[in-house]
Amino acid sequence: MSRFAHVAAANGPFVVGTRAVPAPGAGQVLVRVHACGVCHSDDFVKTGGFPGLQLPRVPGHEVAGVVAGLGAGVRGWREGDRVGVGWHGGHCFVCDACRRGDFIVCREGRVCGISYDGGYADHLVVPAEALARIPDGLSDVEAGPLLCAGITTFNALRHSPARAGDLVAVQGLGGLGHLAVQFARNMGFRTVALARGADKRALALELGAHDYIDTTSEPPAAALQARGGATVVLATAPSADAVAAVIDGIAPGGQLLLVAAVLEALPVSALALIGPRRSIQGWPSGTAKDSEDTLAFAAAFGIRPRVETYPLERVSDAFERMHSGKARFRAVLTMQDAAG
Repeated sequence: MSRFAHVAAANGPFVVGTRAVPAPGAGQVLVRVHACGVCHSDDFVKTGGFPGLQLPRVPGHEVAGVVAGLGAGVRGWREGDRVGVGWHGGHCFVCDACRRGDFIVCREGRVCGISYDGGYADHLVVPAEALARIPDGLSDVEAGPLLCAGITTFNALRHSPARAGDLVAVQGLGGLGHLAVQFARNMGFRTVALARGADKRALALELGAHDYIDTTSEPPAAALQARGGATVVLATAPSADAVAAVIDGIAPGGQLLLVAAVLEALPVSALALIGPRRSIQGWPSGTAKDSEDTLAFAAAFGIRPRVETYPLERVSDAFERMHSGKARFRAVLTMQDAAG
């Protein structure tokens, strides 16, 4: 039998239960879950707010475990392989985007833990194309958050216009931001962290930032311009006002790179973009291969998420810690086989 935690009704409680271990179909893989991160996007399941979501549903898209079974036609994987599954949970291979190899914007793209049951469970079944290999240098607990917060920041930065030596500012020092600072520093960027409060300076420098701006004591845009202007500002904190406050700190031709799911409208002046040729770019995580690149880079350069761990039975506690912003910095559910 397999344990799982699911949401049966919008805004209802998590219910922990057991069921038979699912069997993989053609093109699918059975994964025995060792750890699964708890992400803010899991709130889409908890509230029933994701378009087309069908409840009940098992959330979770920061999955680390091992291959436990192969469906017909699956190649390249063996039982016992260490694997992870992130937000991108499969693609159709036939839409225009897929035919161009741009799988992350597949017209029929699937999301692990939303399109089908996810990693708040001992086992899950996923399309084979959603699997990423986990290197031996990372534990299960470390790998989980890197498959969402990690890939989102790493993949966005490596596709940005910034080059080694350029000033890159990371706005926010939460679950995304504390990883973004580490990635930016190790990519060779002159890394500046922006957050509220002088008390975060020590953490920012410890994570690898070259400099820190306390946005409660100095206007962030002016502070960035005093440092020469940012080629890229990576916005990781979901506050429209905080994001808007950094735009004038971007250098001519620079970019506001948005990975935080800001729900409010951004108050941006067209003149702030037109004159200095600034742009705003959104970035959505990445494919399984992008996840593998993220994991390999993290393993090679010692980049690790800071986590709190909870057994599956305490899923409600873990979710509440995440949702309240009190988790430092990612909450991770662990199953009995997890390697911490």
